[in-house]
Amino acid sequence: MGFDVIVIGAGTVGAAIAYGLARKKLSVLVLDGDDSDYRAARANFGLVWLQGKGRDMPAYQQLTRSSIDLWPEFNAELSSLSAADLQYERNGGLAFCFGEDEFENRRIALQRLHNQLAGAEADWEMLDRAALARLLPAIELGPDVSGASFGRRDGHANPLRLLAALHSGILRLGGALRGDSAVKTIATDRAGFTVETATERFSAPRLVIAAGLGSQALARQVDLEIPLRPQRGQILVTERLAPFLPLPASGLRQTREGTVMIGATQEETGFDISTTSQAAAQLSRKAVRVVPALADVRLVRQWAGLRVMTPDSYPIYAQSQAHPGAFVTLCHSGVTLAALHATVIADAIAAGALPASLDVFHQRRFDVPKAA
Repeated sequence: MGFDVIVIGAGTVGAAIAYGLARKKLSVLVLDGDDSDYRAARANFGLVWLQGKGRDMPAYQQLTRSSIDLWPEFNAELSSLSAADLQYERNGGLAFCFGEDEFENRRIALQRLHNQLAGAEADWEMLDRAALARLLPAIELGPDVSGASFGRRDGHANPLRLLAALHSGILRLGGALRGDSAVKTIATDRAGFTVETATERFSAPRLVIAAGLGSQALARQVDLEIPLRPQRGQILVTERLAPFLPLPASGLRQTREGTVMIGATQEETGFDISTTSQAAAQLSRKAVRVVPALADVRLVRQWAGLRVMTPDSYPIYAQSQAHPGAFVTLCHSGVTLAALHATVIADAIAAGALPASLDVFHQRRFDVPKAA
């Protein structure tokens, strides 16, 4: 069975790219694995976030900024097509600081990043405790809170609704989505690529590998060596509360339904997705340090997921030189970059070549010359 493009991976990254390809009237097949796969999309915090991103890689700050700016139109179009409310808001976001030293270090770090973006307009400001209190009148801040950085372009969305809307959009635009279809082999010939699952075979002149942590083994079949590792993140969820936190914060956000998400840890534990009492205690202590009243709130859920991490934490966008038409796309900020994936990245794949502006994200940046 033939298609214009096969996308391996139906998570937020693969689904956004497939949606963008379907928007261009291409025949798209999305192959998803099974429920035992490590699905980062199910454990996403939901931030659509810019502030602080791109340290030592200004190109990533620019990439993220581009996606942030595309998000309002992307949200409107996808919401209309899928008849789903993605619960997207862009009213700014906060990163709380404890103590004057942390406040000043945050300011210095953001200023240093801003200086790397020569000529760019500052999209953040530092709020001292008094200004933060005025912004959050429903919260009695903990005594250690010295202030926060405020990112004007930051926001959040419901990640599960986003993923469902992307799947719906793909189908409404004529694409195909097959679950329980883990890819076993990828074969190449002059016509393109033949992909085999346990029960079926499909072909297309173009192939996108967006399978998260499963991308490494698949990419090797098209002669791309992708360095990846899993990083565990644990999140807590509270009972529903009356609205009190109008803006998302790094590690703390209130959903439209009223629950509060508290997260997230950064743990190098391999492929272990179990939850731990140590993480729950750590996350709870930090949340209560910001908002002491949360100490009296009931926790209703704890979960863990695995981030897709490269050695420098930044995305990989690459086309195989040995097998042109085969692309690898992966990142750990699938929600933030969804608008970019559905437009810029999908357009480039449809055209058959990634733009030069993405060269910095090729996996060749990790190549180490072999000793003579």
